[in-house]
Amino acid sequence: MERFLLAIGMSLLSSCSNLPAAIENPPLYDLSYSQATQQINHFTGAPVRWGGVIITVENEQKFSLMQVLNYPLSDWGRPQLDKPYNGRFVVKTPEFLDPVIYKSDSEITIAGTLKGDIKRSIGNKTLQIPLIEATTIYLWPSYDASDYYGYRPYGYSGFGLHYPYYGYYGFYPYYWDGFYYPYW
Repeated sequence: MERFLLAIGMSLLSSCSNLPAAIENPPLYDLSYSQATQQINHFTGAPVRWGGVIITVENEQKFSLMQVLNYPLSDWGRPQLDKPYNGRFVVKTPEFLDPVIYKSDSEITIAGTLKGDIKRSIGNKTLQIPLIEATTIYLWPSYDASDYYGYRPYGYSGFGLHYPYYGYYGFYPYYWDGFYYPYW
């Protein structure tokens, strides 16, 4: 019986995270974007976990290139868009990246190895930006900020206009502004 309960507990704990291990856990030495750009030849071949917002996707015959605007990552690997961006990098993968799925302004995290730099034209300027050969690509699901924490505008329950949450005033428990109050 104890083994059965242990197996159920372990399966529940392991199902809590659906992120790939390479995205959730940074490499042993987590190379930052600024370190890599300062000495790119010194860090060629180093494992990296970077992320940001997709700028463009280019599909060639045997590989795809994706240009990403780099943002710092949170502890679990999601780009922190409220922080300032660091620069750009290019991701190379043998997979076909459909531009409809990997569309501009989508959040993404990449795990792979730093392969050096690549020339990219941005307007009339040509820049050398880091090139990553991807081993894992994770496209973050988008969320509606207005429904974060179950927020709904006043009087809207999802089925039409109603009074707060239970239909009209007087039902127990009384619900207002995200809290339950006792009925007196």
